[in-house]
Amino acid sequence: MPKRSLSPLHRATTHWTTGRRILVAAVVITALLGAAGLTAWFTSRGGQSKTGASPTAPAPSSPATTAPKASAGTGSVPAPPKLTDPLAYARAAAVMLWSYDTRTTSRDQHLAGMNAWMTSETKYTDWTAISGQVPDPVLWSRMADNAQYATAAVGEAHFPSTFKQALAENPSAITEAYIYAVTVTGKQTIAWKGGGGGAEDRAVTLAVQCRPSSDCALVSLAPSVAP
Repeated sequence: MPKRSLSPLHRATTHWTTGRRILVAAVVITALLGAAGLTAWFTSRGGQSKTGASPTAPAPSSPATTAPKASAGTGSVPAPPKLTDPLAYARAAAVMLWSYDTRTTSRDQHLAGMNAWMTSETKYTDWTAISGQVPDPVLWSRMADNAQYATAAVGEAHFPSTFKQALAENPSAITEAYIYAVTVTGKQTIAWKGGGGGAEDRAVTLAVQCRPSSDCALVSLAPSVAP
């Protein structure tokens, strides 16, 4: 079976249109910075991560503006870890974003599980960017018909060079929202019934909030990967 892209689940969003996204960009960029490179990560159009293999054709995603309630459970989506290190949390979040199991988890369960990783500070949380990684209900159903699932392994996580430079130039600016940019690399493996499957390298730049004396939480993801 040929490999095809499942772009709604695997690629980063390519446009940021909500006021909340602009605010997130402003916090990570304007507050920290003055560094044009960071502005590009969180406001640029275009640029996307590599996609994985799938037996189904790509279809446009319809991001949910509000997350389904977790009353029906979260299926295979793991609970967010209690971590205070942005690098460690971003590594775990990347594994969560690159993994799914349509055999045991409904689309609503998957979304509810993802939402549990988000910051509770509504001023910053960008649920549209995260939920936009999930295929629409029709495509999810087709994936379930094929018993499709994916696992992920993380290789490395680091603060992008422009973020480190901006932080060095103005160390106190991070204290407004404690949002960190973290680039994570790894590998995703996809399989479906009949012995089909594939694997490829993945990379993403995440925005992670880690306030002092609090567990980290996911804020958003950038439309392109920052080195």
